[in-house]
Amino acid sequence: MNSQPTTPLLTLWRPILAMLVVIVSSNYLVQFPLNDWLTWGAFTFPVAFLVTDLTNRAVGNAAARRVAWAGFAIAVVVSFALAPWRIAVASGAAFIVGQLLDIVAFNRLRAGSWWKAPLIGSAVASVVDTGIFFFLAFAGSDMNWLMLAAGDLSIKWLMAAVLLAPYRVMLPRLQLWVPVR
Repeated sequence: MNSQPTTPLLTLWRPILAMLVVIVSSNYLVQFPLNDWLTWGAFTFPVAFLVTDLTNRAVGNAAARRVAWAGFAIAVVVSFALAPWRIAVASGAAFIVGQLLDIVAFNRLRAGSWWKAPLIGSAVASVVDTGIFFFLAFAGSDMNWLMLAAGDLSIKWLMAAVLLAPYRVMLPRLQLWVPVR
């Protein structure tokens, strides 16, 4: 579907709420390493790309950008209450760059097979998001952030593949995700 820049923000409440939950929980969970190369946030954050991709498929790239910006604004404010300031700032910067990149990649691939746009868009955006986040959040700290970034990225790629299942299930049900009048 072509982008519809006039999609009312209130119509996008489901994706915006989902984005808020994903980002806030990821900001909290990234503080807890499972081991030397992985945090719990790697399992939750990729759902943000699923939210964007479903919105993009349902009502277009302009609405997906609105969801990304709304999710960014709300989540950063709430994240300051739940996570250290450095994680909140890093998350916000990485999030918006990654989401906008995912939207661009998705749109370039949207006419192909159903799985290419969400998988490749999420995979590419995860690289950029992970690099920005871990550098801003942990560079100069005692944490081995390069190892954590590599571990998180590998899980984000795995999750991008796993999240193809709910994406596929939702394709015929996009009216439930974003009701279009």
